Amino acid sequence: MFYWLLKYVVLGPVLKCVFRPDVEGLQHVPGSGPVILACNHLSFSDSIFTPLLVNRRVTFVAKAEYFTGKGIKGWLMRQFFVSTGTIPVDRSGGKAARAALDTQLRVLRGGNIAGIYPEGTRSPDGRLYRGKTGVARLALESGAPVVPVALLNTDEIQPTGKLIPKVKRVKIRFGAPLDFSRYAPSVGDRFVERAVTDEIMYELMTLTGRPYVDVYAASLKTAIVAPTAPTEGRNQSRTAPVGVEGAEKD
Repeated sequence: MFYWLLKYVVLGPVLKCVFRPDVEGLQHVPGSGPVILACNHLSFSDSIFTPLLVNRRVTFVAKAEYFTGKGIKGWLMRQFFVSTGTIPVDRSGGKAARAALDTQLRVLRGGNIAGIYPEGTRSPDGRLYRGKTGVARLALESGAPVVPVALLNTDEIQPTGKLIPKVKRVKIRFGAPLDFSRYAPSVGDRFVERAVTDEIMYELMTLTGRPYVDVYAASLKTAIVAPTAPTEGRNQSRTAPVGVEGAEKD
């Protein structure tokens, strides 16, 4: 109930008036049935603008730290994510991350829309980074189509660390649905999951027009924080994810 109140009465009309969304391809989002929205991740505001533009409810996952912040900012973030039904995810991996995926699977099996950021974290520099295979697992286990969503300038509207966004027209592009049902018999195959993930990242690279880097964004962030740590692959910009030409073990 509160989700729809925020979207259509309290927050949505104001955001649409201020940021005047420039949207392409919204017709690619099916009007019913399970759908995965796979988005590139540039800004905190990505989780606000994407659901705002889709007529159906969109359930995202977000890092657990957003639900445990301190002070007024932490309280506001927590209230926003709880109110919009966002699912906290422990990014330390293992069983915690699997639990978040299982929750998203329940969303999809209920015939709803699940939003996910395949990169796993915000891009540190605006480039597109290697996708994690959770998005492939969701697609293969649910049978849902994947709609790639390109957020084109949210990093300019709300750069990392900035609480107050700049008033600028937001640009978002929805791509044609990707059908991976042909891989359904290969659920759990790491090579297939990597190939599916790389195909999704290739579509995002095409839609965004941003350079692709074949390393995980989280690894690069760690290297930036600790310059003495290994930085293998930091300059490995590619024209396409490696798995588009041939699957690679994740």
